[in-house]
Amino acid sequence: MTSALFRKRSMTDRQRVLVVDDEPQIVRALSVNLKALGYEVDTASTGEEALMQASQRRPDAIILDLGLPGIDGIEVIDGLRGWTTVPIIVLTVREHEAEKISALDSGADDYVTKPFGMGELLARLRAALRRAAPPSTEQPVVTTPNFVIDLSAKTVQRPDGTEIRLTPTEWAVVEMLVRNEGKLVSQVQMLKEVWGPAYEVETNYLRVFMGQIRHKLEPNPSQPIYFITEPGMGYRFLRAEASSTP
Repeated sequence: MTSALFRKRSMTDRQRVLVVDDEPQIVRALSVNLKALGYEVDTASTGEEALMQASQRRPDAIILDLGLPGIDGIEVIDGLRGWTTVPIIVLTVREHEAEKISALDSGADDYVTKPFGMGELLARLRAALRRAAPPSTEQPVVTTPNFVIDLSAKTVQRPDGTEIRLTPTEWAVVEMLVRNEGKLVSQVQMLKEVWGPAYEVETNYLRVFMGQIRHKLEPNPSQPIYFITEPGMGYRFLRAEASSTP
């Protein structure tokens, strides 16, 4: 059914969706339909698990039930909005206007009431992902004399085409800096967005991963020309030709 209604996504352009619901049949139905369309799917059945999954797995969108065991959906939204702008589609049996307003005011992007049509929900998901996508003017490929970063394909290569393998966390750090090329990205911002709000004081994490990234990408890791440290503040990405560092 889903293949007749929706265009299947390219397997090289997979987006991750976190489904949060304590009803197994709904989780199962959503998982099957989303995977059939080419999405990666993670699931959670409690609010606490949802926050942990969002922090660790970095979804591109979240489908969230409000009536959860433990902390409820509104508290989950509040927790997420402290550090991420990921699209959130609320999915719930609650029909009162005040509850819808509360969810939207807390930071939800859309609202679907149970029982729901799968087609409508997936259309709303696609719309939310489109709104959250980077502007079309963004340069998807960043080329330097030592490596080429493809932000769309999430790959890094040498100029001769040899792949440079980064771990998911290394990629998250690199992507964040490259998307903010030339701008100072604070330590707190990086820690919150890559590791989650519970890690915003763990500056040792950044030192370790920046060392690994420089070892893989810098021609001389001890004298970086791309991934620059601003002591006590954060980091910035510069292309070699724009950097004054020898």
